[in-house]
Amino acid sequence: MSAGTFAPRPGAAPVSRMILAQTALETRMLLRNGEQLLLTVIIPALLLTLFSVVDIVDTGDGKPVDFLAPGVLALAVMSTAFTGQAIATGFDRRYGVLKRLGASPLPRWALMAAKTLSVLVTEVLQVVLLTVIALGLGWSPQGNPLSVALLLLLGTAAFSGLGLLMAGTLKAEVTLAAANLVFLLLLVGGGVIVPLDKFPGAVQAVLGLLPISALSDGLREVLRHGAALPWDDVAVLAGWAVLGLGAAGKLFRWE
Repeated sequence: MSAGTFAPRPGAAPVSRMILAQTALETRMLLRNGEQLLLTVIIPALLLTLFSVVDIVDTGDGKPVDFLAPGVLALAVMSTAFTGQAIATGFDRRYGVLKRLGASPLPRWALMAAKTLSVLVTEVLQVVLLTVIALGLGWSPQGNPLSVALLLLLGTAAFSGLGLLMAGTLKAEVTLAAANLVFLLLLVGGGVIVPLDKFPGAVQAVLGLLPISALSDGLREVLRHGAALPWDDVAVLAGWAVLGLGAAGKLFRWE
């Protein structure tokens, strides 16, 4: 049989095409999941609207939405990159999906890349939606969009690493409970809704080192005050990203 009889020629697709296909699949699965939509879209939108309209929390001088919008953007990143990804990946691991995909032509690093790209696509949709809502509530953002983009990317890397670390080391049921608990705790104590200066001084110092606090504070400095890139917050986020991704790379179990 001469060469070229088979059309198309059998063999694995280019890695770039496999990554794009897996990214599209991961994104569709995320957007079809009602629980994940509640966590990543509905809850942040409701919190932004409720606390901007109803005077429940003292957010300081200026319009409440100017304080709340950057914090809710940080919350959206955490809900997708950490909570949503940890839960979805944890159950993929439990049901053997990761094991089967790991045995496919798709390299394991490419699978992680596809999951990360899926998170970024979802975050873009979240940011657009929340920005439209905030603008409708009277938000007046300032600052350099590139600084905002860098902070969001660093926050994504930090939370993604921590989410993958949790999903790759704990049982799926434990991951489900722990990820949701962490989400609720950081929602209250991460400077998203309640300003950190409302906490005692010693507690403020500890909370300020959390990735959600660094992301909220950094976005607020840029978007509310028009400040330059806040390097202290960048350093905190970069540290968490290196720690989380490094630990996930070493400790992640595929089955």
